[in-house]
Parts: sequence; structure tokens; C-alpha cells
Amino acid sequence: MAGGDQMKSAAGLLLILNFCMYVIVLGIGGWAMNRAIDHGFIIGPGFDLPAHFSPIYFPMGNAATGFFVTFALLAGVVGVASVISGFNHLRSWTLDSMPSAVTAAIIAWTLTILAMGFACKEIELRIRNARLRTMEAFLIILSATQLLYIAAIHSAAYRRLP
Repeated sequence: MAGGDQMKSAAGLLLILNFCMYVIVLGIGGWAMNRAIDHGFIIGPGFDLPAHFSPIYFPMGNAATGFFVTFALLAGVVGVASVISGFNHLRSWTLDSMPSAVTAAIIAWTLTILAMGFACKEIELRIRNARLRTMEAFLIILSATQLLYIAAIHSAAYRRLP
């Protein structure tokens, strides 16, 4: 029983940490998206498309920035939703509430891994500002902490099985 309580408190701490980091990712990603919309290409009558037009153009960063920010925002939204599902599971802490929490956490983790892949590509291309570097770091850390949260839930479930 004590091992289950330890896993419950570890899962709770990871949920709080993940929630804070996903909210920060959403804040920085929202700033980047807003800046891209405000300072992107102006397309209309009498304007020609630039030679290397991309519908995911961002005025800061490099060629991977648009994909990185888009998938980081998706990972952030699904991550916050998985934290809400996780808090519901933490509150009841039964085997009946576990599948929804684990499913949401795994979907959030896979999207976080995808965004982390674009972060690695953006790091490789090197041209980016401090906010984007911060978001890259948070997504790399989130890929590990989200996986630890999934492991904590599963290990607590296996300890309760007869």
C-alpha cells in the first residue's frame, strides 16, 4: 500500500510540473503564432507571392520554426487536457479511471515527441531567438517527464493487481 501512495504522490508532482510546462509552451507558442500572423506575408490583389513562399512562414527562427510552433501548440493543448484527465484519475485513483488518464497521457506524449523532433531540427539549423530556445528546452524536458508520469501510473496499477 505504501508503494501505491508513493506512486500517487509522484504522479501528482509530475502532473503539476507537466501542467506548468505545458502552459509555458502554450504561452510562448501563442506569442510566436501571433507574431507570425502579424508580421507574415501580405497576400492580396496586386501582391506577388515571394519566391520561396511557405504557408507556415515565421518571421523569426529558421525553416523548421513553423512546423515546430504548430506541433508545440498541439502538444500543449493535448498535454493540458491530459493533465486534467490525470487529476481526475489522481482524485479517484482506481483502475476504472486509469485507462482514460493513460490514453490521454500517451497521446500527449506522442505529440510532444513529434514537437521535440522539430525542436531538434530547429536546433540543428541554429538560427532562432531566446523564446524559441526556451520552448525547445521545455519540450525536451516534457518528453521525459510525461513518459515518467505514464510509467508512474502503470507501476501503481501493477502493484494493485493480485
